[in-house]
Amino acid sequence: MSDPWTLHPDRALPADPTTRGIAREIYAATRDLPIVSMHGHVPVEWFAQDSSFGDPAQLFVVPDHYLTRMLVSQGETLPRLGVGSTDTEQVETDPREIWRRFCAGWRHFRGTPTRYWLEHALVEIFGVTQRPSAETADAIYDQVAARIAEPGFRPRALLDEFNIEVIATTDAAWASLEDHRRLAKDGYGDRVLPTFRPDPLLHVDRATWRDEIALLARAADHEVDSYDDYLTALRAQRRAFVEAGARATDHGHLAADTAPLDDVEARRIFDAALAGTVTAAEAEAFSGHMLFQMAAMSTEDGLVMQLHPGVLRNHATAPFAAFGPDKGYDIPVVTEFTRSLRPLLDAFGHHPGFTMIAFTVDEDVYSRELAPLAGVYPALRLGAPWWFLDAPDAMRRFREAATETAGFSNMSGFVDDTRAFCSIPARHDLARRIDAGYLGRLVAEHRLDLDEAAETAVDLAYRLPQAAYPAPR
Repeated sequence: MSDPWTLHPDRALPADPTTRGIAREIYAATRDLPIVSMHGHVPVEWFAQDSSFGDPAQLFVVPDHYLTRMLVSQGETLPRLGVGSTDTEQVETDPREIWRRFCAGWRHFRGTPTRYWLEHALVEIFGVTQRPSAETADAIYDQVAARIAEPGFRPRALLDEFNIEVIATTDAAWASLEDHRRLAKDGYGDRVLPTFRPDPLLHVDRATWRDEIALLARAADHEVDSYDDYLTALRAQRRAFVEAGARATDHGHLAADTAPLDDVEARRIFDAALAGTVTAAEAEAFSGHMLFQMAAMSTEDGLVMQLHPGVLRNHATAPFAAFGPDKGYDIPVVTEFTRSLRPLLDAFGHHPGFTMIAFTVDEDVYSRELAPLAGVYPALRLGAPWWFLDAPDAMRRFREAATETAGFSNMSGFVDDTRAFCSIPARHDLARRIDAGYLGRLVAEHRLDLDEAAETAVDLAYRLPQAAYPAPR
């Protein structure tokens, strides 16, 4: 490619000329809006320490499981991509070599959202003018590394450069929140917010569960020797999160079951878990019961409850054993919501102090289950497409499947759900372009006026995320 690598200004907008012209006008209303990133996984330590990102491989490749899984599917290995060592293969420690492998595999990302996010970051943030390849890898590495080394390229400064108004981290339920307190002291308390993630504590058959219960007890300064102690400690930590600025909880269970147990049965199962004799069936029932309890606690403390079930974590046992969570190839499964959420929504779906946001990676349930549920229960909002569905065509399908039943007002706006910090502006930009295209079609079909479409686009990009994640009162 002889010409400099540039990005087309109409990328991801509709191909039809009439609709594209309308979409351009709608996108212009959202393009420069601040980013409200209320569901993500950027480590809070990055902001607290505000240190260098290190090198291009550590910034782009190693932490991004979207990127590494694609390269693994084409014959690379996680150790060769810098993720970690196995019994038979040592981790690659040369960041330039990791980068070369990424660039050599650039063609594998064609047609994927990862391609869009990466090229947006490389061109718009780093000024790269050569498409990645084996031949251009070293030159691009040097250009990106030079930018990373600049004093202004630090996490706190990038909040301004990326126009991020607020960003939420995801924190273990037993987190000390010391980093968030440090950020608050430095004036970032309203900008970098914690999110309460209790998943390991709610699955009582995990091999590490009793160790994590001990961490909860230490953090809450309350011994956990019984089910009632357990609830007390969870409430104490939730209060600590609220005091640190948290807006939400986050739950990534395999199923959406929310059936409550009676107190006697809940205590019996908890005691069995402490004794190490709990069965898989008992643990499954207890996890659904605890989702119900988390909703009840949200009615007390005002934390928004986020639920994103339907992903079988760590499908491959060997990478999970070698590298830990999020490295064993998460794969979607069929998910049921109508019956599963009924106990929770029957109890709290009209509660004025409760908000729940439901996400899915099972597209089949958008029009059949989630949109009808969000379209009637005032406490329920429909989350944006995430994980395998945060792609252009999948986001279009989401709008087409869900909007006619749920409307726009029952949505929660876009969430980026990422650890890849430099992809955040790219992901929000893509969502705004897709929404502009969908709304542009409604205008072209005379189903909306242009001013309504532009107002709705601003709602989806900015106002709805703010409204969906209010500060607890």
